[in-house]
Amino acid sequence: MTDLELQQVRREKWRLNGKPLRTLEQARAFVEEVGFCLMYPQRPPLLAPTFMGAFVGADDHLPVWQQAFADQRAADATELMVRLLRERAAFEANLFEENNGFLLAASVFPYFYALVGERNPKLAPKAGTRSPYSQLACDAFAIIQREGALSKQKLLEKLGGGLSIAAVDKALAELWSKLRITRVDYKPNEGSVWDLLYRWAPEAVKEGVGLSLPEALSALISKYLDCVIAVEQLELETFFGNFIARSKVKDAVHALLAARELSFVHVGGKTMLQITPAKAVASPQRTAAH
Repeated sequence: MTDLELQQVRREKWRLNGKPLRTLEQARAFVEEVGFCLMYPQRPPLLAPTFMGAFVGADDHLPVWQQAFADQRAADATELMVRLLRERAAFEANLFEENNGFLLAASVFPYFYALVGERNPKLAPKAGTRSPYSQLACDAFAIIQREGALSKQKLLEKLGGGLSIAAVDKALAELWSKLRITRVDYKPNEGSVWDLLYRWAPEAVKEGVGLSLPEALSALISKYLDCVIAVEQLELETFFGNFIARSKVKDAVHALLAARELSFVHVGGKTMLQITPAKAVASPQRTAAH
């Protein structure tokens, strides 16, 4: 395989081939096929598809999240993405840039939860010197747990005390990064609506809690390779290093290579990892009856 051939296969899979997403069914099928994608491109570029690119059907002149407010395409793509969230066909995480959602297909999400989420999701977070949660994040969790799904504006009112939007955003980000909460809707007059993840998607969370870390990581690596077709090991480690220790990624890759589920392929002078192609089984020749 040449570099050009690899790029062409990716463009087809990532829907950058002039066939834009327009319907909910197309969006659902795209996210399910790629497994996960960024909402917008980011700089420096990350080797992953984007929902924005698939929505436009191309990858040139796409808005990044900082430009989204002034781009009608971004507003239309966000509306379609929120419909996926509402019907639980996709879930969102804040892995890379704070305002650039990382979308995961419903079938893939439990594996991601196993790596990032809390093993006891119903246990309320507590603030402390060793805790990743501030007191404000713990207060926000308690209010959403008690009141149900809330917009940021309503949460701000209930927290009271003259808090700034920035402080509430930081508290929500702390909870979201550990998958304690998830965005479930967006209302133009109120903004994002948040709910506790274990209440919004109990089955997905239960499945994620029951998965072992090696099992979940192996499944995600395989799905990522299915999405990008082939990738250098260093680039794969860089991608997964955003949410799990690279040493664990190396261990998972070695185990998959030993099991022959992954193999190496040469692409344009580079050695890359790929999912081991299925061996073609020759069909027995029929003998003509005389």
